[in-house]
Amino acid sequence: MPRRTITGTGAGTGARTRVRRTVGVALAAVALAAVALVALTACAAIPTGGPVRDGQSLKGDSVSGVDFRPSGPQDGQDQDTVLEKFIDAATGAQDNYAIAREFLSDSFSQKWNPRQSVTVRQGDGDVERVGTRELTYTLTASATVDGDGEYTPAVRPTSSTLTFQFVKEGGEWRISYAPDGIILSPVSFEQVFQAHALYFYDPTYRYLIPDERWFLARSSTSTRIVSALLAGPAGWMKGAVVTSFPEGTQLSLNAVTVDSGNAQVDLSRDALRATTVDKVRMREQLARSLSSVATISSVDLTAEGASFSVPDSSGTSAVLNPDVDPRPLVDDGDTVGYAAPGTGDVTALGGGMGSTIAKLRPTSISLSAAGSEAAVGNADGIFVVRSGKPELRIDTRSSTIAPSIDDAGFVWVGERSDTRSITAYGLGGDPHQVSSTLPDGKLVSFQVSRDSARALALIDTDDGPGLYVMAIIRDSDRTPTALGAPVRLQAASGTAIGATWVSDLDVASLGQTSTGQTVVRSTIGGQSTTLQRPDGTATAITGGSGGSLLLRTMDGQVLQSTGGGWDRIGVTADVLGTQR
Repeated sequence: MPRRTITGTGAGTGARTRVRRTVGVALAAVALAAVALVALTACAAIPTGGPVRDGQSLKGDSVSGVDFRPSGPQDGQDQDTVLEKFIDAATGAQDNYAIAREFLSDSFSQKWNPRQSVTVRQGDGDVERVGTRELTYTLTASATVDGDGEYTPAVRPTSSTLTFQFVKEGGEWRISYAPDGIILSPVSFEQVFQAHALYFYDPTYRYLIPDERWFLARSSTSTRIVSALLAGPAGWMKGAVVTSFPEGTQLSLNAVTVDSGNAQVDLSRDALRATTVDKVRMREQLARSLSSVATISSVDLTAEGASFSVPDSSGTSAVLNPDVDPRPLVDDGDTVGYAAPGTGDVTALGGGMGSTIAKLRPTSISLSAAGSEAAVGNADGIFVVRSGKPELRIDTRSSTIAPSIDDAGFVWVGERSDTRSITAYGLGGDPHQVSSTLPDGKLVSFQVSRDSARALALIDTDDGPGLYVMAIIRDSDRTPTALGAPVRLQAASGTAIGATWVSDLDVASLGQTSTGQTVVRSTIGGQSTTLQRPDGTATAITGGSGGSLLLRTMDGQVLQSTGGGWDRIGVTADVLGTQR
C-alpha cells in the first residue's frame, strides 16, 4: 500500500483494510505536548552566600512557556483521526491533559500517564492497521527522557512499535489502550524541554559534580529540580558522589514556591539532623541546582514551615567546573611547558619537570592540577615525574595507552588489548587493579575527569567507536577500587583516535573516516554536536581553558576551537599534553 502523510483529517478504515500512513504533523504536535509540561528557563546567578531567612508567604510559581489549547474529539471521527488528534492534544497539559484524555475511553482515561517518559523520534513514524480495533505506530528513537528527567541518547537507531486499541462509546471511537508517555520531534523537544544540572559533591566535598536532567517548561520546574536533587544522583553516578541532605529528606510541601525571585524550599523534619557544615552545603547544592531557573534569584530554607538556621557564610570552598591554564601544554623538543599563543614561546614547568619530561622523549603527558606531578608515556613504559625528584617508571609494558593522572595521587593506565585491565598506580608506583565492566574492544583512550569522580573511555569495537563515561568508586582513603556501570555517549564516527574531557559536563571525541576527520562534542546526560572538520590530520585532542578544544595535527600545529571552527594559534608541538 502507498504511504501518505496525515494532515489532520482521518481516512476511512475498513475492518480488513491494511492502511499504512506516515505521521508527521501529528507527531510534531505530540512533541509540543511536552510544551505544557516543562519550564523554559535561562541562566541566572543565585547567591551561594548570605543568611537563610525565615520563610515568606507562599505563592505559586509564575507559569513559563506557552500553553497550547488543542481541540477535543469531534463526532464521526474514525480511528486514524482519533489517534492523530489524541497525539495533537498532548500539547495541552492543562488540568492534567484533560483534552487528550477526552480521546480515551472512560475506563482508560485516568490510567494513561503522559509524564512517564518522552521519546524523541527520528524522522517520521508509520501508522499501520493490524485489526479492526487496533493501530500500531512505528518510530525510530533518537533519545528518551525518563520520569526522573534523565536523558539517554540512542547511539544506534532504535525502532519501536507502539500499539493503540480502540472501543466505541456512545457511537464514537475512543482509545481504550495507549502507551504511557509522549513522542516529540527533535525540534519540538528543543522548544519545550530545558536542561538543568543537579549538583552533588565528590566524597571529599572539594568539587561540585553536575548531574544533568531535562524538565518540561512549566511552573513546576523548580519543584521538579529540588525533588530530583533530594531523590539523589542518577544511578550510574552513585558511589562517586554524595549529598549533604540527611537521608530521608523530602519537600515538606508539595511544591517549591517562588515569590519575587525568591524560591521558598520547605523541607521535612529530616533536614534538622544536618550538621552546621551540612546546612551550608545543603544551601549551596540548592542554589547551584536552581541557578538555571531564570525566575529565581535567591533561595530560602525552612523545615516544616519553621526557620532553618544556616550560618551567614559565603558557602563552601567546593570548586565548580575546574578550569586549566589557558596556554596549551606542549613538548617542543627542548622542554615541556606552557606555550604562548601567537609567539609559541614555551615557559617550562617548574621544579625541573620541564627538562626531565623532555629527556624522556614523551609520547603523552598528563599534568596534575597543581602542576607538580605528571604521568608520562614513552616507548619504555609509563613514568611519574614530580617536582624536584627524579622520574620513576611505574609500568614497563609497551601495550598501554596514554596514562591519566588524577587529583588523588593516582596514575591510571589501561591495556590497549584488554578494556577491563585498568590499573591505578600510586605516585610511589604501588599498583591497584580497578574492577571494570567496560565492553570488549580495543581501548584507545582513558581519561579521568578534572574532579577525579568520573572517567571517560574510548573503545574501538567491531561496530564502530564506543564512548563511555563511568563513576570512579574509591575506598575510605581515596584508593580507586572499581568503575561504575558505563554509560554510552555519542562518539565521533570512523576509526577512533582520541577522547577528552572539555568541562564538567562536556566531552569530545576524534575519529577518522574515509572522507576526513570528525569531532563530536557530547554533553553527559544531554545532546551531541558534530563540529566543523579541522584542516589537516589531527593526531591528538585535549580540552583547553574555558570549554575550548585543542587539536594537534600531523605537522605539529596546534588548533583551537571555542565554537564551531578551528584556528591556528601559532603554536607547534611534538606532543600536546593534557591538563587537569
